Amino acid sequence: MELHKHSDAVHVASDDAQLAALGYASNFDRTMTVWQNFALGFTYLSPVVGVYSVFAFGVQAGGPPMIWSYLVAGLGQFLVALVFGEVVSQFPISGGLYPWARRLVGRRWAWMAGWIYAWALFTTIAAVVLGAGPFLATLFGVNDTPAFTTISALVLVVLSTVLNLGGTKLLARAAMFGFICELIGAIVVGGDLLTLHRVQPLSTVFNTFHVQGSGSYLPAFLAASLAGLFCCYGFEACGDVAEETPNASVAIPKAMRMTIYIGIGASAFVCLALLLAVPNMADVISGKVADPIGAVLSNAFGPLGSKAVIVVVMVSFISCVLSLQAAVSRLLFSYARDEMIVGSGFLSRLAKNTHVPKGALLVAGLVPAAIVAIGYFLQNALATVLNFAVIGIYLAFQMIVVGSLFARSRGWKPAGHFRLGALAWPVNLLALGYGVAAIINMAWPRTPSEAWYLNYSMIVTVVIIGGIGIAYMVFGRPHLKGNAPYGDAAKLHKRAG
Repeated sequence: MELHKHSDAVHVASDDAQLAALGYASNFDRTMTVWQNFALGFTYLSPVVGVYSVFAFGVQAGGPPMIWSYLVAGLGQFLVALVFGEVVSQFPISGGLYPWARRLVGRRWAWMAGWIYAWALFTTIAAVVLGAGPFLATLFGVNDTPAFTTISALVLVVLSTVLNLGGTKLLARAAMFGFICELIGAIVVGGDLLTLHRVQPLSTVFNTFHVQGSGSYLPAFLAASLAGLFCCYGFEACGDVAEETPNASVAIPKAMRMTIYIGIGASAFVCLALLLAVPNMADVISGKVADPIGAVLSNAFGPLGSKAVIVVVMVSFISCVLSLQAAVSRLLFSYARDEMIVGSGFLSRLAKNTHVPKGALLVAGLVPAAIVAIGYFLQNALATVLNFAVIGIYLAFQMIVVGSLFARSRGWKPAGHFRLGALAWPVNLLALGYGVAAIINMAWPRTPSEAWYLNYSMIVTVVIIGGIGIAYMVFGRPHLKGNAPYGDAAKLHKRAG
């Protein structure tokens, strides 16, 4: 025990020295272990929340073979995680994508990456808490009305904010508890469905049930693959709390990879168990069964057992919101520490007792709560805004992937503990190709019968949010404030050489 404490103390001293060399001093509570850091990424990715939220959509769009989208998205995001691992290993700074973009490219690029990522996280939090509404309604045996969904979503935001304000140790323990509950729940429920309540043969995962009509299956699979894309991010949250994790240069790249391995594996397992337990696949594909997960759980576990499963699902939702909120609060803190946003003094202040960014956490609760509340009165507008959640994340990711290529072209050779060596350029280019393809697939209009703003909702939200960010940057010139280093990744390498 004493040896372990001494090792932690040595790592913390080394981490502080590395951070000081990067131009920062940190007052965070650096107590989050590599497993707790991984748990934060895992609960953000949340296999249960991801699969349960989009299962019906995926099956209706592409039939059972939609499960292969998890493999495709998992492999693509693994490449992105490798790129991120090199960057965070050299720049283990709180806030993740924003400081990485700042050091790889420069202040303007960092401003836009942080802006897009922040709004993607705000809308993701709103989407997750709203997605919990139907499960809560089933749990309490009430009707899933817009009022109930809105109120329950606001309660979840408040609960998450209170827990996050409790400090890094509480966040780490909550993330670990959520991870354990979710993984055990996924294994127990999935194992039970596969062994005792399997209805469909394993070959079902290759059966399209003719969702493509008489044409090619590819368009149907590409539409259904949005389910996989929705579930395959969250690993970047490991880097958002870099200044709260000892030996961050080693621990965080490892935690990111673990999030992909275990998180995507669990997602595919949960999806497979649900697919093979569906009594009538044709009714699910046609929409006749509107809630296939509810039908599967009720059929397998009965009214009482299915509610017990929903309790585990709700733990997953709460853990997911906690991790998302922690991620965006550290981003806001990092933004504010560099004086890149209005209210920097308030947003960059750490609470004396808990050493967490209190002001940033409050904003991380208020903005999603406002989106939820406004959405109650403007349901169509809410659906359009929430569409930004996933595409915004992928756009922000690609800004780091492109930033890494830019830095490499200028001579950057990663100097952290985690390096790809000769594979760096191929992995970086493949990650770019995957990300661009995923963004095009998400933005592709597929509902010509709908109003244009719904058919092009992802593009519309990107233009609006991106346009506001550019206008803020041009007229407010926030990127010119502060003295934090920027665009020095290649220079640091040359200086070291």
